Amino acid sequence: MSRTRLPRAIAVATTLVTMVSANLLMVPEPAHATFGTADIKPIESNIAAKPWASATAASGSSDARLAIDGDPTTSWQPGTAGARQWLTVDLGGTYDNLRKVNVLFPDRGVAHQYVLEASSDGRRWKAITDRSHDRAVSRGEVHLFTRPGTRFVRLTFTAGPGRAPAGVSELQVFNYLRDDLTLGADLSWMDDVQDQRYWVDPLAEDRGAGPQLLDVAKDRGIEYSRLRIFNEPRSESTGQPTPIPRQGPERSLASAKWVKQRGMGLGIDFHYADSWADPSKQPKPRAWAELEFADLSQAVYDFTADYLKRLIRQGTTPGKVAVGNEIINGFMYGSEAAQIGTTSPPYFVDQADIYQSKPGGGLLWKYWRSTDPAEQRLYHQSWDRFTTLAAAGIKAVRDASPTSKVEIHVIVDKDKLAKTMEFWHQFLTRVKAKGQNPDVLAISYYPEWHGTPETLDLNLNTMATTHPGYNIDIAETAYPASGGDGSPLPNSPYPRTIQGQADAIRRVFQAANDVVDNRGSGALVWEPAGYQPMFRAVPGLANTWDPHASINVFNASRAKHILQDTVYTSTMVRAVPKLPSSIRVLTTANNKITAVPVRWQPLPPGATDRPGEVTVTGTTGAGPVTAVIDVMPSHSEHDVTTS
Repeated sequence: MSRTRLPRAIAVATTLVTMVSANLLMVPEPAHATFGTADIKPIESNIAAKPWASATAASGSSDARLAIDGDPTTSWQPGTAGARQWLTVDLGGTYDNLRKVNVLFPDRGVAHQYVLEASSDGRRWKAITDRSHDRAVSRGEVHLFTRPGTRFVRLTFTAGPGRAPAGVSELQVFNYLRDDLTLGADLSWMDDVQDQRYWVDPLAEDRGAGPQLLDVAKDRGIEYSRLRIFNEPRSESTGQPTPIPRQGPERSLASAKWVKQRGMGLGIDFHYADSWADPSKQPKPRAWAELEFADLSQAVYDFTADYLKRLIRQGTTPGKVAVGNEIINGFMYGSEAAQIGTTSPPYFVDQADIYQSKPGGGLLWKYWRSTDPAEQRLYHQSWDRFTTLAAAGIKAVRDASPTSKVEIHVIVDKDKLAKTMEFWHQFLTRVKAKGQNPDVLAISYYPEWHGTPETLDLNLNTMATTHPGYNIDIAETAYPASGGDGSPLPNSPYPRTIQGQADAIRRVFQAANDVVDNRGSGALVWEPAGYQPMFRAVPGLANTWDPHASINVFNASRAKHILQDTVYTSTMVRAVPKLPSSIRVLTTANNKITAVPVRWQPLPPGATDRPGEVTVTGTTGAGPVTAVIDVMPSHSEHDVTTS
């Protein structure tokens, strides 16, 4: 990310809303911040609705997909009546933190008898629930369970229908944020703001955590900090060394100590440049600009290894090391820059006789699909130079800090997934041929540059399924809390408000968590104290900052309790429905399911005077619950059946 880049730049409604809502979980504690409000619920994601999920049925019915299409007016219907009809949902990969299955049937007034099971391989099954002898009339049920490694969920009808084949309107399988998903931030600018004071609540008698930025960050749930490293910090316009070498090797050693002193995870992001490196600019460091290529490769190895050894000696071994920053177009540009057409940074162009005097690691994408043999040769030569330099960096990490994970960080520009997948194919093939291999494939995500949240889901899933041997990270994301009269950024549904900021970041956390096979390993917010900030300067208090309420997204996104948030039942016309006095709740800390009492709101007068559907809300100590009541005609008009 570059600081000089342009700003990254109801017939069925009452039934469905309670099933797909992510808002019926335990209400988190509010953020103790002085600026703004944000209602942040734990993340809940229906994996069965993802485009990579699929459904099959015993009857071979082609409409099995209708059971996971998000529309309760459509349903899978077996081709023939009878027991042992089954529907299986394949989630596309295993998940460790699935906790809830919602089942909705198309038939009202029916006692459905079935078994619900989970499996990791589609062969060995473990029961989630057994309703094979159930006589209760119900159009659906919410089932809570814990089974790490689940990929398949199967519903099997165990009794034949009374009048018609049994079917399923919706089968939803909900995923929750894993404990091992790292939620962090690039907080490199802590170096710039050493004289600024940050407090959780600076206007209160008890100001909470502070006064250092990291104190507030950790208190608000940021558990990991990435630090960028410029080789010899220089002005991006002039190329002259900056008066204070911020984010340089020396000052970043101190930042690393502050991170480790607070028990936070540490990541290192080598830019291999003296100023900002991103997809539009990747200048060589001045000290390396005129090196022959072999010497440049050695310099990458030496610089990387030496710096990591310094970090280790002071007790700040990084958990993760990025070899380059947003290197979709290569890095350490040299004489190939003329063919790339780069015009940034200014000093790289103005001093071309120095910076572009020798070959570097820039990629010649302009020749990617060329059929001209000479141009194809230039394309592959640029890849060989780039991956030679990258392999030197990876080897340096392996040699100097073998416990550190190696990350390669790129982007997926809007509508350019094919380019990124070509990058991964070329990169991984070539560095493995050179004896090296990263651990983590990472991308940045800013909606105005990279597309909708759904596009992010697709990009992550494509990377994970094409290259299954790697963890997947979102190395950078951010969203503004103001601007544009509150209108959303391009490609985003979220307003530019404090609530919108929380929701946008929460959605990115969800995307990382939903990567198949639990391979999403982390998501980092980029510079929350400086870029599209999650902090504000406190009016009336000099040099003092406090967090937006949106920063509580780090603490509040993990569910502590998961509620049986919807109850389905039936009653006859003019009868009083019998609602349960308690509902089930799953505590994630110990995987125990217990009962909590529920207090229901009274039914509106005349609510059951005619056939139809009635909803009523209830409250529990773990959050709200909704009852969906089917009001059925009298027995003389309609026979209750079993399916």
